[in-house]
Amino acid sequence: MARHLITSALPYINGIKHLGNLVGSQLPADLYARYLRARGHEVMFICATDEHGTPAELAAAKTGEAVADYCARMHSVQTALAQGFGLSFDHYGRSSSDQNRRLTQHFAGRLADQGYIREVVEKQVYSHADNRFLPDRYIEGTCPNCGYDKARGDQCENCTKQLDPTDLINPRSAISGSTDLEVRETKHLYLRQSALKGDIAAWIDGKADWPILTTSIARKWLNDGDGLQDRGITRDLDWGVPVKRGDADWPGMEGKVFYVWFDAPIEYIGATAEWAEANGADDAAWRRWWRLDEGAEDVTYTQFMGKDNVPFHTLSFPATLIGSGEPWKMVDYIKSFNYLTYQGGQFSTSQGRGVFMDHALEILPADYWRWWLLSHAPESGDSEFTWENFQQSVNKDLADVLGNFVSRITKFCRAKFGETVPEGPAWGPAELALIDTLTTRIRAYEANMEAMEVRKAASELRAIWVSGNEYLQSAAPWTVFKTDPDQAAMQVRMGLNLIRLYAILSQPFIPFASASMLAAMGTDGADWPTDVAQALQALAPGHGFTVPEVMFAKISDEDRAAWEARFQGVRT
Repeated sequence: MARHLITSALPYINGIKHLGNLVGSQLPADLYARYLRARGHEVMFICATDEHGTPAELAAAKTGEAVADYCARMHSVQTALAQGFGLSFDHYGRSSSDQNRRLTQHFAGRLADQGYIREVVEKQVYSHADNRFLPDRYIEGTCPNCGYDKARGDQCENCTKQLDPTDLINPRSAISGSTDLEVRETKHLYLRQSALKGDIAAWIDGKADWPILTTSIARKWLNDGDGLQDRGITRDLDWGVPVKRGDADWPGMEGKVFYVWFDAPIEYIGATAEWAEANGADDAAWRRWWRLDEGAEDVTYTQFMGKDNVPFHTLSFPATLIGSGEPWKMVDYIKSFNYLTYQGGQFSTSQGRGVFMDHALEILPADYWRWWLLSHAPESGDSEFTWENFQQSVNKDLADVLGNFVSRITKFCRAKFGETVPEGPAWGPAELALIDTLTTRIRAYEANMEAMEVRKAASELRAIWVSGNEYLQSAAPWTVFKTDPDQAAMQVRMGLNLIRLYAILSQPFIPFASASMLAAMGTDGADWPTDVAQALQALAPGHGFTVPEVMFAKISDEDRAAWEARFQGVRT
């Protein structure tokens, strides 16, 4: 048994997330965590809401709530939606937690002690209309890199370029829309990333097995133009982690908070500490996952994220960990994803475009969405969601292949043999050939899952389902029963055991359907099928089962058209 630490990029607190957010980090991370647990490994799967910075303040202002109240409410909403989609986090934390505050201030103090923090008097945008400085997302304007006219003051979501507010062309206040802006001086702390460039470059060079998408983005920020730049880690805001040097005040930094990009990745550690406290454990319980000198040396750490988060996770967060001079666990593998587009355009939380997690669960069960999103994960390039493709995939893969198999074999058995597994003779050549085919397919499925090749794993899983259908179609127990009921009984016994096998293999992708299949087969035994022949004998003759309800209802043309019309506009 190995130990695996898995983190998913933290979703912003500012509203309900869309399907593009879901498939870009949380859902494939859950797939991997579920698979590793099924193989018997010890897993710590961590995520949290990213609650600081301007997105939270702006969203709270729109609802008229205090920002702390807004964040608490939205954390509950996001937690419920995560549960609705079956995301199996060991802990879903909050970056505003006391644990994260203490850790953020600790890292800042350590970095200062090591000489990696410098104070900088810089120029920032001040809004006369709002009577305040406008850091990062309080400013919108045109991106100087790609010309996108809704770029934010910290990063352009169109081209992913990291920005400073003063970089924007034709800037305007995101609060009031005012263009009555001026540039004023203010003092802030900067992380001296440039001084750590050699350490970070050597670390990245040692990750030859990382996806090209991850390393290409990292190397671009390391080497393009002037290379890795120092980065401000404080802001003139009210909401956030107060600037301290460990437990001590930081002279000149009164009234300032740490910039959200600095404290948010630290919340991976903070959320693990939250998990320990929530479970009544001491600090050693979380430190064994994060400190190399306290047990984390045998941990494999994997991060999942969209490509827009790669620069922070390959450069800035590693700079924090390395610069601290302490033995923190560094990430071993970063699985990054391209974008999921929606009907020819972009999903967008800020613009309310696309299908969002709450609406998705209103119209269909989670497994419909999980299957489509994972089987179309944007790995090698962007993927596009269309309602027509979604309908076809659900109907063909889930309803016609898997759902139809479960329905046919259970209903036939009930009609001819009752609701217990029939006996019949030993396996024949067709069954032995099926076992060989399944063994080959399952080993390929395992290899793809271990390599985090999500779409390839989905393709192999579907092929495993198809193998059972082809066997059933060829064996035709409904025909054989007329002349050789014992032979038909053996074929049905094989079919019922295939349902159990499919439930175990499918659980990482479609956990709710998997649980229903196991319940229908009257078993909670879910040992991974290392020996396929043995696994297909788990349900012995005489074992009781029930015929499940329709597992996957087909999506009608009428429903597809109605949903396409409903979600063609902007979320209100």
